[in-house]
Amino acid sequence: MISIKKINEKDVDLCYELDSNTLSLWSKKQWANEFKKEGIKVFGILISNLVIGICVFHVVVDEAQINFFVVSHKYRKKGFGTYLMNFLIEECEKLNLYKLFLEVSHTNFAAVKFYDYFDFSTVGIRKNYYKDGSHALLKEKKLTTNNVKI
Repeated sequence: MISIKKINEKDVDLCYELDSNTLSLWSKKQWANEFKKEGIKVFGILISNLVIGICVFHVVVDEAQINFFVVSHKYRKKGFGTYLMNFLIEECEKLNLYKLFLEVSHTNFAAVKFYDYFDFSTVGIRKNYYKDGSHALLKEKKLTTNNVKI
């Protein structure tokens, strides 16, 4: 059974482990600090009780920044990332957010294609942003909200 649950600071080891086996983006200390930030929301996608993907986003006023989005290698290209992203977009719309931002390496073709599928458009570039010297594409998605006043 597939489910999505909110993840909190007591799951920092689980987050760090999944990160270490995929992106290797943050240290355990950075994960712990992420949970302490105001406006941070963390969700995991699970099969039974196994967390196979994590999404971290930061809500600031009427926008959100995706700080971390990953699905375990074993479960990629099976629709789980799409399921998690659709959930994230719905959550942002429930919060009446207008824009969703993220950064992705210009060399991560699979991720760029994935985000393009969800209508994220490139709005900027951060040159030599990542450790390997690759550039970060700044991507934005405009959201529709259910509370449009007539």
